[in-house]
Amino acid sequence: MKKLTIFTSILTLMCLSILSLNAQTTTPASPAAEAIGILSSGTSVKITYSSPSVKGRKIWGDIVPFDKVWRAGANQATQIDLDKDVKIHNKVLAAGKYSIYIVPAETSWVVLFSSQTGQGGMNHDGTTTLELSKVVLRTIAEIKKSKTFNERLVYNVSEKGMTLSWENLDIILPMK
Repeated sequence: MKKLTIFTSILTLMCLSILSLNAQTTTPASPAAEAIGILSSGTSVKITYSSPSVKGRKIWGDIVPFDKVWRAGANQATQIDLDKDVKIHNKVLAAGKYSIYIVPAETSWVVLFSSQTGQGGMNHDGTTTLELSKVVLRTIAEIKKSKTFNERLVYNVSEKGMTLSWENLDIILPMK
């Protein structure tokens, strides 16, 4: 009986150790964040996104591959809410809610606004959940080297438009 108790105790400790190791290796979700601001036109803009970290990785062209649709954040597709119509490069984006997707490339970056909202943004195999038929506006963003290193992905809204900053780049989209 004593041997059975010792064996059961050892077995229980081993199981608890394994469960503890599995719990420690689970990656937590990137934290949710919001950027809120008012454009020079008076339009209120709210961007809801998840903010992943660089964590010593190469982001552009690696974690976020070039020439593939990216959900412009983590966990779920990034969402933008506009209370009035806005102009982006002389194209009108009507007031409403949209998902933001970006197609990064070596030279120019395409920004896509989709009427499809609430989706994860990426499938488990790395493909996008974006339905191209739901894209209501496609435009090109300005890309420049950031003045500072950005460990966490962050969006900013100013009177001039929106900016996504992460790692060593700023992705700038003028809005009126």
